[in-house]
Amino acid sequence: MFQVKVDESNALVEVTLEGAIRPDEMRQFVEQAVSAIQALASQGRIVRALADWRHLRTASPEAAELLRQGQQAAMQAGMKRIAELVGSELTALQLNRIARNSGMERILRRFDSEEEARRWLLQESNELNVA
Repeated sequence: MFQVKVDESNALVEVTLEGAIRPDEMRQFVEQAVSAIQALASQGRIVRALADWRHLRTASPEAAELLRQGQQAAMQAGMKRIAELVGSELTALQLNRIARNSGMERILRRFDSEEEARRWLLQESNELNVA
């Protein structure tokens, strides 16, 4: 299961992946998430994402590759920061590898608390707007 929500007021894309994600689901997820990022970025906004992977199982190689491609597309579309919430160490290892291969590791930070993640995202937005 996946979900993509957009918080227009904060230029924040909130994404959730849960369970075992099939490649066709991952493809749909990536398309929706990248489309949301492009829509916000086209308004000249600094786009950030909150990724909730707490209930995600490790992905198949095919789904993991689609996620890697999606991460690259999201950065090209204008995403500047991403905060991740991860529940499993095994999933975290896989996500680390995917982020390293996509280049997303330089804009990513992982959190245990959703409150801390949101605070960091909003703080980063304010700092980027001032700079």
